[in-house]
Amino acid sequence: MEISAKQLAALCGGTIEGSESVTVSDFAKIEEAGEGDLSFIANPKYSHYASTTGASILLVSKEFEVPEGTRATLVRVADPYSTLARLMRMVDQAKPRPNGVETPVAVGEGTEVPEDAYVGAFAYIGRNVTLGKGVMIYPQVYVGDGCSIGENTILYPGVKIYAGCKVGNRCILHAGAVVGSDGFGFAPVDGHYEKIPQMGGVEIEDDVEIGANTTIDRATFGNTVVGKGTKLDNLIQIAHNVRVGHDNVFAAQVGVAGSTRIGDRNRVGGQVGFAGHIEIGDDNEFGAQSGLHANVGNGRRMMGYPAVDVMQFARNTVNIKRLAEFLASQKKK
Repeated sequence: MEISAKQLAALCGGTIEGSESVTVSDFAKIEEAGEGDLSFIANPKYSHYASTTGASILLVSKEFEVPEGTRATLVRVADPYSTLARLMRMVDQAKPRPNGVETPVAVGEGTEVPEDAYVGAFAYIGRNVTLGKGVMIYPQVYVGDGCSIGENTILYPGVKIYAGCKVGNRCILHAGAVVGSDGFGFAPVDGHYEKIPQMGGVEIEDDVEIGANTTIDRATFGNTVVGKGTKLDNLIQIAHNVRVGHDNVFAAQVGVAGSTRIGDRNRVGGQVGFAGHIEIGDDNEFGAQSGLHANVGNGRRMMGYPAVDVMQFARNTVNIKRLAEFLASQKKK
């Protein structure tokens, strides 16, 4: 799809500096872009690329200071990053999508596949499953008995959803994600462990995205819940009876132990670990590899193991680097 700077500016409410007629037909990184490419600058540290990039059009902020030698046409917008994301979504949605039911596919009794759905080859859909309009179920997906999959939800190849789980509307589950596997529940009895049946389910609310090979365990009783708009990266573990609120963002390899409750709009770095049976509030930020072992309120910025305030973490890090020097000085006394 080709679009001119004039059309682009009208589409995103921007203003043009340069040629209105120049066109683009693809996206590219600013350091690799060439003629016909659209790129952007959102972070000031990349500003110097404006004078060397081969991109035909650059999305920049309204405050962007143009380096000498810049040749690209500029489209100034309030937020280049979110504008680019919106444009990319529009292009992605314009792509042709698969539809119909391929063969072989197994569909259980009491399950109806909507006319506008897509079901790929070797998918298995159990009995009494509810499928919303526009669902896309790619090859080798398993959907167990009694599940509910909402409208326009996408299940990519190899997704496994155990019986009785619910996935909302407009969700995206990437390859290898597992929803509804048993929670890690075992009771010590006479020197060995006996399995505690996990009789609950999983409820994934609307607009959730779940990364590849992420696992969400079913509850012992009730439901494990992932709230509306939450985005989970790859290789994340959500244990039984966890409740995650809305619009959280978890980076890869986060682990949340059983029965922990996490509020809304938290940002969680990679490899963060949450102990079980704790409560986390809203609007917190947790740095990569942090360990959370106690309740946390709202609006905190924490890092470290165990996690502390980020400023305290910075002071601790400086002191640790000086520890060997300090100990050596003490030996001389």
